[in-house]
Amino acid sequence: MKALSALLLCVSLAGCATAPPMPPATALFHDELFSAPSVQIDPDAALAISPAMRSYLASKSVNRLRGIDRRRQLIDALYRGDLKLEYDATMTRTAAQTFEARSGNCLALVLMTAAFAKELGLTVRYQAVVGDEAWDHADDLYIAIGHVNLALEEHIEPIGFFATTSGPMIVDFLPPRDARMLNTRQIDERTVVAMYLNNRAVESLTQGQVVDAYWWARAAVQRDPGLLGAYVTLGVIYRLQHHAELAEQVLRRVAEREPDNVFAMSNRVLALRDLGRAAEAEALAQRLATLDPHPPFSYFREGMAALHEGRVEAARRLFAKEVARAPYHHEFEYWLAVSYMELNDADRATIHLTRAMEISTTRKDHDLYAGKLDRLKALRAQ
Repeated sequence: MKALSALLLCVSLAGCATAPPMPPATALFHDELFSAPSVQIDPDAALAISPAMRSYLASKSVNRLRGIDRRRQLIDALYRGDLKLEYDATMTRTAAQTFEARSGNCLALVLMTAAFAKELGLTVRYQAVVGDEAWDHADDLYIAIGHVNLALEEHIEPIGFFATTSGPMIVDFLPPRDARMLNTRQIDERTVVAMYLNNRAVESLTQGQVVDAYWWARAAVQRDPGLLGAYVTLGVIYRLQHHAELAEQVLRRVAEREPDNVFAMSNRVLALRDLGRAAEAEALAQRLATLDPHPPFSYFREGMAALHEGRVEAARRLFAKEVARAPYHHEFEYWLAVSYMELNDADRATIHLTRAMEISTTRKDHDLYAGKLDRLKALRAQ
């Protein structure tokens, strides 16, 4: 199974909130192997509100008096006003950075909204969406991306004989879905901050900044020792630095908590192979194949191989399978469009290329697909 030749990372996936505390993680850190980070790593910056944010809040006259639903005022000010916020998954920004850039991914937008809400004295409840992972990749890094949203609660006291009450307001930043129908569980604020730190670790890895990635991952584990995804990231970092024994030690810690964690299992197979422990690696690989016989991107990789071999119809079927199980991944839609073009079906190619543009998560990808779509339309017109 070719997936075992790749690294699997887990972004924004928290451990079970009811599990017993993890053992101290100090023994898993090896600072002596890494130089100082090139950036300041400050976990408290994730939710810090900036003077510019306070000034914006004041300019919008969000009412702090009792009896007024400040949640609605806040959401109107942030997302229905002149900010023109844009969803962009390029990097995970802090609350202040997201406000300054006017863009961010779902976690960054959660951080910014929460920082504003806390400034207003609102109660913020963070939620992890269960079973809603998306996938991305950068070279040989395959990345599982979890999703978080938040609920804003307002306690409105009675005024005279009257009182207005309402349930929590769910704020979700992926519009194709009904947030009320998502399966969620509540998570602590420390977990959300650890998710931010782990995201930055993974983003540093995809940019080849392994030293920075180590310090971000270390901070994530320190902030929330129950965030298993941060341990997986740390294990990947050690293996990339040719410290397979340290990687195996970290990943074994995850296996002790969640024996069927496929992210830890996949990377542990690689570490065991590096260590020459072939029998253990093979046994674990067989177990992994039983748990996850068709891992993410498997149909996609088979489809790319078929396309390169000229088996276009087979490639189309495989890309369609990947789209069916990951309907919000723009790359799958794009290559499905390519296969239709190879089959001289410009109508269906246009449909899937348009879809790729619509669900792209960065401005760069959006513009890339828009340009290809314009060229395809021009060809059809000819």
